[in-house]
Amino acid sequence: MVYVFLAKGFEELEALAPVDVLRRAGVEVKMVGVTGKQVRGSHNISVSCDITINEAVFDQLDGIILPGGLPGTTNLEADETVQKFIDYAAKNGKIIGAICAAPMILGHKGLLRGKNAVCYTGFEKELDGAHILDRPAVRDGNIITGWGAGGAMDFALLYLETLYDNAEIAKKIARSMRYGTY
Repeated sequence: MVYVFLAKGFEELEALAPVDVLRRAGVEVKMVGVTGKQVRGSHNISVSCDITINEAVFDQLDGIILPGGLPGTTNLEADETVQKFIDYAAKNGKIIGAICAAPMILGHKGLLRGKNAVCYTGFEKELDGAHILDRPAVRDGNIITGWGAGGAMDFALLYLETLYDNAEIAKKIARSMRYGTY
């Protein structure tokens, strides 16, 4: 099970591209409404989440995804339960994905020290101790970071590849979607 946490002001493409890609591959994904069951994104698109943060459980969790966008990222970071899920995922070697501004949450927690990472331009100083790269998505261990909406598909496919530890499944999904750069 993968949880994608949505808070008011999230970046829609960064949330929905991973949900779509993972579901196409047969992964059980739940969109988790942090600020309610209906969550409005940064571009005024309202999404009906599968569950609310109060319904989220640690059982059978394989990973989490933190979409960027503002104020979505700051709303995620301010939520105590989201913080607990990040801590649980980090402690238990689960896959943690963060894209755009959201890698700053991991940086503030010290989870990126000594790791390769990317983020949206201007947030690099928030990735405490990370080695900043210049590509759409990066994996370092169990952490996947993405640079923004323009790299949402690369981020989603890299997350899928990491989840299964298999590049072929990601390539298969990319081909089925006619996504040519993966």
